[in-house]
Amino acid sequence: MGRVFVAGSVNMDVVATADRHPKVGETVAGREVLYFPGGKGANQAVAASRLGAKTTLIGRLGADAFGAELRTFLTAQGIDPGSIKETPETHTGTAIITVAASDNTIVVIPGSNALVSTDDVAAVPLAKGDVAVSQFEIPLPTIAAFFQRAHAAGATTLLNPAPAQKMSGELLALVDILVLNETELGFLAGTELSDDDEAAKIIAVARKLQAREDQTICVTLGKRGVLALAGREEFAVQGCVVEAVDTTGAGDCFVGALAAQLADGVPLRAAFAFANAAASISVQRMGAGPSMPTAAEVAAVLSAG
Repeated sequence: MGRVFVAGSVNMDVVATADRHPKVGETVAGREVLYFPGGKGANQAVAASRLGAKTTLIGRLGADAFGAELRTFLTAQGIDPGSIKETPETHTGTAIITVAASDNTIVVIPGSNALVSTDDVAAVPLAKGDVAVSQFEIPLPTIAAFFQRAHAAGATTLLNPAPAQKMSGELLALVDILVLNETELGFLAGTELSDDDEAAKIIAVARKLQAREDQTICVTLGKRGVLALAGREEFAVQGCVVEAVDTTGAGDCFVGALAAQLADGVPLRAAFAFANAAASISVQRMGAGPSMPTAAEVAAVLSAG
């Protein structure tokens, strides 16, 4: 079995729950405030580790109470913390999240995540069969350096370009598997998309974005499931009907689960179905990192059909 290496962000998520989201300039009464380990990098690493993959997280924490708590949490999840550096000159990354009616709004303050550097990924012991994962909460030059090392080692690169921002063609060409939602796909392709667009339109936009003939683009559509363009092949994975409690981290759960499956040599279509089932479990729980399921839980969902 290959290993999963995630270069990415680590945050403390400060979650406020309310009956509805406030309008601009408005104050509403909340129900409670909760603290959850988060950050897209940490979430993806936790998902992969809980599903049985040997997982290393490359990132940075501040020398503060949040940083100490997050390191303890990540180690308890079975993640190798040896590549997580302490950065005294700034605070640990923090996300301020409002959850209302199962939807969320998020403000992310990068803190130490903004200092994850090319030096941080230079010594990662990548090898053939491993999966290198990243997202857009650390500097893009660091991701490019990480993926260049992965390609040189024969590892698979998996990018979740969120929060969405423009990236160079050079970085996109380093990506073997691109996982994103329809809004992010539209942004990167310069075409507006919505969650009710037909599959043919979404696939056409994905084909427009494809940087290499062998590149896979996977579009996550929430309850509608997944659409994928794998080289020239198109396929879909049906969504799971569940009652969502908190969608925070669902995309990260999908990415981490997919990485774990790929590291285990699972074929792409089956890996997407597994990741989709994992994400459907995560939205039924509060929090990001703590909501990630185990392999047994995902197997139960898949066997139930």
